[in-house]
Amino acid sequence: MRCGPLFISNTTMRRIIHILLLLSIVLTTWAQGTSALEQVKADPRKAYGTDYPYSYENFKLTKAPSGYKPFYISHYGRHGSRYYWNDALYRELDSLLTKAHARGQLTPVGEAFREKYDACKADLAISTTELSDLGWEQHQFIARQMYNNFPEVFKNGGDVFAVASLVGRCVISMAAFCQELVQCNPKIEIREQSARKTLDGVKPDDRQNPLRHRWPRSVPRFEKNRKQFLGKDSLREVIVPRVFTSTEGLPGTPHHIGSNLINLYTSLPSIGQEGIMKGIITDEELAARWEGENLGGYTWVFGPRYDMIPILQDIIKKADDVLNGKTQRLADLRFGHDTCLGPLTVLMGINGADKDPENPYDVKDCYQNWETCKASNLQLIFYQSKKQGDDILVKCLLNSQEATLPLPSDLFPYYRWEDFKKFYTDRCNSVQHL
Repeated sequence: MRCGPLFISNTTMRRIIHILLLLSIVLTTWAQGTSALEQVKADPRKAYGTDYPYSYENFKLTKAPSGYKPFYISHYGRHGSRYYWNDALYRELDSLLTKAHARGQLTPVGEAFREKYDACKADLAISTTELSDLGWEQHQFIARQMYNNFPEVFKNGGDVFAVASLVGRCVISMAAFCQELVQCNPKIEIREQSARKTLDGVKPDDRQNPLRHRWPRSVPRFEKNRKQFLGKDSLREVIVPRVFTSTEGLPGTPHHIGSNLINLYTSLPSIGQEGIMKGIITDEELAARWEGENLGGYTWVFGPRYDMIPILQDIIKKADDVLNGKTQRLADLRFGHDTCLGPLTVLMGINGADKDPENPYDVKDCYQNWETCKASNLQLIFYQSKKQGDDILVKCLLNSQEATLPLPSDLFPYYRWEDFKKFYTDRCNSVQHL
């Protein structure tokens, strides 16, 4: 039984959503065969990188080999859309705009921005770091999509275990996801936990993790050749004069002011405040600088990749427990952060993220920072055959789209579990904590 569509109240809305889903499938099929730069050009908001709100797309999935059905899912999801992670952004902009207004240093565009910012700043000030309504809805969508994509896993009900980091937005994301699964099938029993003792499997680098270890870190090879990259980022220099007639006597350097404006702009869709910065920045301007920003993103996720070894070990152990009959879980769900999911994709080499190219122009082909967007998620789907003795298969989805792993497979996008387990166990064991 499929779980019904979300947020539909009448026949007209059903028709609209049906059309949008068909369109998303067409666009998704196109995106799979296009370059990263073409994708950014087609959807400039992807240039927001980790601020990109999760895309409500339904991807066409490859049919399982004959006789195989899904029976277990291992998942890691980033929290959904939120207010900005640091209240300094809101405080600094408030102080800056107030002072510039008093000194007559705002352009007409700047004055319009200040008025709109004043109207919403009280909400911003009290909501820093917290999950937004959109963040809740994103996890509802993903849970319902998971249920509908793999109904065989959930149709008879059963046990699910969900863990979250100790951060509120992750706990609330977990609640949204789990509530939606139970809405789809009340026979699903979910135990939710957010505790120090489960941090190793969801946020191992948390200082409160009693099992925390220090792991080796390194920089990607392209960094030594970064000067070869010819991309120029002058956006800060362009946008500051759109807001201020002068920055003399105002708090912060022009570079810092420009950074704050960009950070606010990319965060606005997550909190339903698009439009308050009209005339200051455009999505197309951000898209033009994306490749250079993506280089920094790759360095950011590459360095701490080994810190995520405990998550990968947790994935393997919990899957083995199911396969060996130690537990009867339908799924293990984890809710954490981009600082974990991004490095985990590099550790696992999902879609070639572990290739570590020397040429900075090749980085965009193995890593795109929008893949660690708000509510981004990794799903490992396990399949078994009706025939006794057949291999257990596993398929990897990144943001609900079939992804590649650095393993041999004659059944792509399906991989044999024993190959998966050996490859990643060896990879984990090849690195010793400090």
